[in-house]
Amino acid sequence: MSAWHEQPVLFECEGDRLVGIATLPNEPIQYGVLIVVGGPQYRSGSHRQFTLLARQLADHGIASLRFDYRGMGDSEGAMRNFESIDADIRAAIDTLMTTVPALKGVAIWGLCDAASAAMIYAHTDPRVSGLVLLNPWVHSQAAEAQARLQRYYPSRLFNYDFWLKLAKFEVNVSTACLELSRFLLQRKARPDKHGAQKDFTERMLDGITQFKGESLIILSDLEDLTAQIFNSLMVNAPKWRELYQGPCATCMTLNGANHTFSSDIWRNQVGSWTITWITDHLATPDQCRTCDHQDHA
Repeated sequence: MSAWHEQPVLFECEGDRLVGIATLPNEPIQYGVLIVVGGPQYRSGSHRQFTLLARQLADHGIASLRFDYRGMGDSEGAMRNFESIDADIRAAIDTLMTTVPALKGVAIWGLCDAASAAMIYAHTDPRVSGLVLLNPWVHSQAAEAQARLQRYYPSRLFNYDFWLKLAKFEVNVSTACLELSRFLLQRKARPDKHGAQKDFTERMLDGITQFKGESLIILSDLEDLTAQIFNSLMVNAPKWRELYQGPCATCMTLNGANHTFSSDIWRNQVGSWTITWITDHLATPDQCRTCDHQDHA
């Protein structure tokens, strides 16, 4: 007999029907996980990542729901991006809490722009006790420039293939120099925000600043550009750095991993970190840990 089972769920969001899969332990703990899909993809995730994560969580008594938000997969409605799924997330949390009445709260688990959506949404819903944020998607010309200057260009200097191409005149030196100059200027640029609507990166910062719960931030190898840019913000932008070094953020880096943590080893490590964090942090919310930024092979 399995210690958990899966069941399909249909629920409504602003007149459209959404489709999800609930993975339900026979004896669930008091905190569940809402798995939010990032980008235009299906609820199973790339390389079945979300399906396998849900089952790994269930093995440890953690109930979860993964679903297609409106316009994606099997759900109805017009296609939308991650900035416009607050209602979808709220409806999914309603469904998970109703399906598992013993739950006290949930953690939102998201990769890339799903992590961004979670950061924007979480502070608006007191049922959200925690966030698991994998390689959050941010857009900042200065941060991208900083990341490229710190990681990409230095690594090229020690790359044999680069020097071989240079010797064969296969590298357009003038184009490369123009690109480098552009990134140097972007790193120093301060965008004029006068009268401008906040972009989603600012909304993420506002949201996570107001959020009262704890966060687990997992970055893949910093060769991944999305991880580089987010890490650059966390290190170089004062407001982001304050959060990164704050007592309610646990920060982990998985060396060697790609953007979606596609291997069995990487995926299982992410699941293990998620399970440990939920057990240690959400089960004891009054014990807010100091950020534990580590590198793991």
